[in-house]
Amino acid sequence: MKIYQVDSFTTERFKGNPAGVCITEKFTSSSLMQSIALEMNLSETAFIEIGKDIFKIRYYTPTQEVPLCGHATLASAHILYEQGIVKDDFIFRAQECDLHISLHDSWIKMNFPRYKLSKINLHNRFNEVIGVEAIETYKSQNNWIVALVEDENAVINAKPDYEAIGRENIADLIAVTSKSEVSEYDFVVRVFCNPKFGITEDPVTGAANCILVPFWNQKTGKDKFQSKQLSTRTGIIRTKLNDNSIDIFGQAKTIFKIEMTEK
Repeated sequence: MKIYQVDSFTTERFKGNPAGVCITEKFTSSSLMQSIALEMNLSETAFIEIGKDIFKIRYYTPTQEVPLCGHATLASAHILYEQGIVKDDFIFRAQECDLHISLHDSWIKMNFPRYKLSKINLHNRFNEVIGVEAIETYKSQNNWIVALVEDENAVINAKPDYEAIGRENIADLIAVTSKSEVSEYDFVVRVFCNPKFGITEDPVTGAANCILVPFWNQKTGKDKFQSKQLSTRTGIIRTKLNDNSIDIFGQAKTIFKIEMTEK
């Protein structure tokens, strides 16, 4: 089995979000895929079952399988294009939905679902746990939260208590966001995860745009965005809002390839 490590949402080595990509003729057992993901010890490792126009894809964190992942989808598409396995548009069949993939110059476009948001009033405990002063908070049906803060410094200075996030089950994913202070970007964000997934801060989070883009569309009326994730690795994402989906555009850089021994 060939395994690649790819940095997603960047063109620079050691930036963006690293993901594992394993290409297989047929999926191996779930237990072996979980063991490989734990060995890779990245936020997600994707497994691809080769098809004709439709490629099945599964995602594993170091601790469990998850239904969808943005940066591992980008990493997987990047490898399929880079290795010449695909040349045109194709579909990834994920657990949650089909993802339509296409190449646009050096950018890969991924069509992701749009999640509905409901405004909620969170008590002061949320601010204590995340280490912010949230102006507004919204929640999606899949237990993700968007927290709007005053400015970019408030995003940078957030200090989440991950133990409390897990113990109190605050949410599965928390996106702390504000308007960008530079004209190149529309908004900035950091993304914190419930540690039950084996992740704390996610370096660059494609799937978070399933809630961020509808949120910022509501705030600005715009339907196209360029954003920057302010983790230590940083990353750049372009997005476009459609009626029922989000187009997520990203670039990626292959870091290395290995081949796993049989035993």
